[in-house]
Amino acid sequence: MTTAVVGAPGSAKRYVHSLWLLSGRDLKVRYSTSALGYLWSILDPLVMSGIYWFVFTQVFSRTVGEQPYIVFLIAALLPWVWFNSAVSDFTRAFNRDARLVRSTAIPRSIWVNRIVLSKGIEFAFSLPVLVAFAVLGGATVGWNLAWFPVAMLLQAVLLTGLGLLIAPLCVLYTDLERTTTLILRALFYASPVIYGVHDLPGVFGQLIAFNPLAGIFSLYRVGFFPDQWDTMSIVVGASMSFGILALGIITFRSLERPMLKEL
Repeated sequence: MTTAVVGAPGSAKRYVHSLWLLSGRDLKVRYSTSALGYLWSILDPLVMSGIYWFVFTQVFSRTVGEQPYIVFLIAALLPWVWFNSAVSDFTRAFNRDARLVRSTAIPRSIWVNRIVLSKGIEFAFSLPVLVAFAVLGGATVGWNLAWFPVAMLLQAVLLTGLGLLIAPLCVLYTDLERTTTLILRALFYASPVIYGVHDLPGVFGQLIAFNPLAGIFSLYRVGFFPDQWDTMSIVVGASMSFGILALGIITFRSLERPMLKEL
């Protein structure tokens, strides 16, 4: 996971230690107060996968994706859950612990990176679901599976950049929290989760390349479905992920003081 330190005092060692401490606390609180604990990491994507699998394979004649469709679906749905839950938490990243944010001596970017890391760990916890369905569904696995960790890294980079943008802006403009929720709902269908990058016709197939999730999700799938490789969406997605990270760092530096005054 990426752990960008944004122009603040303190050593890298202290930053990383604090990051792991806060991320571990988030996971401990999440699981210790829940009767199902770890199962929540897999229950939500399992239910969503079951619904979409039923709709597209049993109710309608599926014309998107590849076989086995459940593996095709879960390979993108699990990282979507990571993306969606992290971005949702970004909107409350500073308001939730306002007193601690104001008084801490460590870089405030850690409140963003803790979300990226803790949600990324939950994503890793859910990967046995993908493995199980790949085995049961008879999916073939090739050397392209080596792109899977690259996809994880790119997603962490993208999320960090988005977090550094969204978190301080939501403190200064409270309506952005609800706006972000609406955008995420639309983005789910504008991202190749229930379909692939090659399933869109004409100009839509070209436009989706400018959604960085398109290239990232292609990298997650290509180990099981080599035909999902799409050079344009992958290159654009990687470039946009690092571009959004750079923009996030610049924005965070300029908004940190106004944000602290507002908390």
